Amino acid sequence: MLWVLVVERTPFPDSKTEVLVAENDSNKATGSDKRKQSLYFPESMLQEIKDEAARLDRSLSWVVQRAWKMARLEIKKIPSVNDIDDGEDDVGG
Repeated sequence: MLWVLVVERTPFPDSKTEVLVAENDSNKATGSDKRKQSLYFPESMLQEIKDEAARLDRSLSWVVQRAWKMARLEIKKIPSVNDIDDGEDDVGG
């Protein structure tokens, strides 16, 4: 499955840059629906991604995909909000 990143600047100063992720039209033959997802990056982070993409002579999409592949095992180690013990069970007892 191929995804396309479209970077759009918001009209408000100091706002984050919106990155739209749209599923490629190639899935129409399979009957799947087309979906869009917005990802928001701070301007400074997006600029770093752009700088690295230029340095590597790769697309923004490639850099983000590679970063995800490299980081996903570390991200999976982060506990979900449902896994965090807030200590409420220990009170009064």
